[in-house]
Amino acid sequence: MAQENLLEVKNLVVRYGGIEAVRGISFEVPRGQIVTLIGSNGAGKSSTLRAITGLEKPVAGSIVFEGQDLTKLGTETIVTRGITLVPEGRRVFVNLTVAENLRMGAYMRKDDFSKDLEWVYSLFPRLKERSWQPAGTLSGGEQQMLAIARALMSKPDLVMMDEPSLGLAPIIVQEVFNIISEINRQGVTILLIEQNANMALRAADIGYVMETGRITMTGTGMELAANEQVREAYLGKSKK
Repeated sequence: MAQENLLEVKNLVVRYGGIEAVRGISFEVPRGQIVTLIGSNGAGKSSTLRAITGLEKPVAGSIVFEGQDLTKLGTETIVTRGITLVPEGRRVFVNLTVAENLRMGAYMRKDDFSKDLEWVYSLFPRLKERSWQPAGTLSGGEQQMLAIARALMSKPDLVMMDEPSLGLAPIIVQEVFNIISEINRQGVTILLIEQNANMALRAADIGYVMETGRITMTGTGMELAANEQVREAYLGKSKK
């Protein structure tokens, strides 16, 4: 039985002035899986996520989520459809408490989100301990956890993460990826862009390699991690 695609991106083009940042890429995110886009700075990864969330309007192509075309919709409408973004650099509300940040994540919801708050605190016990602490006083790793937790409060079907390991110590990076895997095990589909290709491919079911706005390679996470070209370009090593 074929895996159902939650998200389908077809022939997507994103342009900034005369610069084509994304050049007609197509890829799929099957429901319940972790999909990663890896590539160097300037490859077009962040521009792709911004187009999916409506922050950038593509000049061509389509973005279909759960069978509905999102291409012309605004960001707020897209959030209500079940997609949320954990932005690069965390961008927590530093003057608000942890609890207030989490409530901000649920601001579009009209239902009772208390069970989801407890679920998020069970995933991130440190955030529960610091629930009344201003977010700006948290460590970098704790702020990243808060950014992920805040995204989960909108009860999304798809969470997109932009460089969740950026600027974090290796031991914290491992912790963040453990949490990403646990969130996925609990039913949330994840689209991840990450310069730490080793960690991303170890976590991912499917990987895509982006170079200068194009997808140049695809495969399972394991296949790409074992690929000679990928290892030399992104993992800093080659097979012996």
